[in-house]
Amino acid sequence: MTQAPEFPGEAADTARASGAPPLGRVSRGLIRLSEGPRRLYQRIVAPRWRRLRRYIRTLSVAGMIVALVFFCFSMSASLLPRPWYLQGVASGIAAVTGYAIGVIVAWILRKFGFRPLAHPHQRRVIVWVLRAGAMITIPLFGYLGADWQQQVRQVTHAESNDPDFYALSLVIAFALARTVLALARLLRTATRRMGRFGSRWVPAPVAKLLAAALVATIAVTAAADVLAPGLLTVTNAAFSVVDNGTAPGALQPAAAERSGSPSSLVNWRDLGREGRSFIGAGPSAADITAFSGSPAMTPIRVYAGLKSADGLRAEADLVVRELERTGAFDRAVLVVATTTGRGWVNEAASSALEYLWNGDTAIAAMQYSFLPSPVAFLSDRSTPPKAGALLFDAVHRAWAARDPAHRPKLIVMGESLGSYGSQGAFGSLTDVVTETDGAVWTGTPNFTPLWTAVTADRDPGSPQQAPVIDDCVTVCFVTKPSDLPAGAHPRVVYLQHVNDPIVWWSPDLLLQRPPWLAEPALPGRATAMTYIPLVTFWQVTADLVFSTGMRSGYGHTYTLDYADAFAAVVPPPGWTDADTARLRTQLMGASDGR
Repeated sequence: MTQAPEFPGEAADTARASGAPPLGRVSRGLIRLSEGPRRLYQRIVAPRWRRLRRYIRTLSVAGMIVALVFFCFSMSASLLPRPWYLQGVASGIAAVTGYAIGVIVAWILRKFGFRPLAHPHQRRVIVWVLRAGAMITIPLFGYLGADWQQQVRQVTHAESNDPDFYALSLVIAFALARTVLALARLLRTATRRMGRFGSRWVPAPVAKLLAAALVATIAVTAAADVLAPGLLTVTNAAFSVVDNGTAPGALQPAAAERSGSPSSLVNWRDLGREGRSFIGAGPSAADITAFSGSPAMTPIRVYAGLKSADGLRAEADLVVRELERTGAFDRAVLVVATTTGRGWVNEAASSALEYLWNGDTAIAAMQYSFLPSPVAFLSDRSTPPKAGALLFDAVHRAWAARDPAHRPKLIVMGESLGSYGSQGAFGSLTDVVTETDGAVWTGTPNFTPLWTAVTADRDPGSPQQAPVIDDCVTVCFVTKPSDLPAGAHPRVVYLQHVNDPIVWWSPDLLLQRPPWLAEPALPGRATAMTYIPLVTFWQVTADLVFSTGMRSGYGHTYTLDYADAFAAVVPPPGWTDADTARLRTQLMGASDGR
């Protein structure tokens, strides 16, 4: 019996050898076409598949087991819904973290003489069990993860994601994990070679220990003293160039009530991109008149950029001179706003106050960095509170020198890194109450000392997610408008959503379950969210990326919340709840139009 050819390309040779009639032209053409996939498989697919299998055989079985567990855990719910690519990044980091833990635990066990996989047969059995477990658990947790993400979308009223969410996440997670492991193996190889070299002169254990310490020192030093400063320099240079640009629609004002105008002490070109956006935006007197039904004033907005003066103190002094030039100390309300990293001031907050007081307001701010808030937070935590204190102290001195019967109400505000910087001007809540007429702080990072102290002093039994302190007489934490008691007018309002990762992110999440996660979930946080050491940290870190892209009332978006906050802290005479509702509608329309 003639053996069937293994590949279609062998059919012609087999036919000739057996004396069969020659194949026709069409048959030979079909055979040649069928050889294409075979050659593609042999030249491209097969070698890569063999390399992948060899690579997997070199991995630690214990590491892969824990990596699989962490990968599955990474699919669990967190504060906000995650796009597929962020899920892939979070899952990849979680898998690498689990792999490292498994490798370390296995190494410790081997040092104590426990070697459960010493026999090849035992290893093969465990590997097959691991493969079977992966084939079951990965699709299972993909399904559960989709359900958990849907729960998060429902409580945050977010849009649904695409159907390829988890399939694409798996690819990204694998690629990221392999890249990180390749870097780790490179460091391990360097350590082993240095250890072997050093063992010529010192005992091998000592040489290995010294090699590990040296490689770790070099890696950390390179990252901290070379890579990080280099990236920071490049980032600062790049964003300083961006700072020279002007956002669409931001035009130099003609009104004397604005910095950067022809009569201003500050040059329009020196305000920076965010400064020009702040000065060039906002409601006009006509807009406010249409809202209130009574003649309105042109709101005052003053600002100084990093290029406006030589140093932060000089910037603060320039802002005070601008306030004096514009007549800001004769207005009803004067606000000192601490900006975020690049000098951003929330337009919704500014507009809310200007509509609330019919334009009889002045807002002062200054820039202290070219860097976006995340980069500024990682690279420099000292400048925001320093800038906040310098600006407030300069304005407060000029304000306190005026007749108390005629000077404006002095309010402070800030959002995110700006909230952190603004609170740096005060040592305690008592200082806020005695030196200002009110404060509105939004999305405060929980590394802020004043926020931490005030939260710790909450009433017994009050949740950390929404602290209650003396029935909102002095300070009130607002997660939603209904948290403000009817008729309450606290001096300080903290706006913080229960699903705002900027408020709840902390390095402590790596190994410590925070109180807010031990509490029952309040409306806005998925009940499926639970604490998983190491994993939860990376999930909340991923949530930071799109926290500002949520609809108002969720994540780090507080557009409409400002209406209720300012109406409670600094209400004008005769202001009603109905007026607050109209203001929320006005802010919603302005937000939709931007």
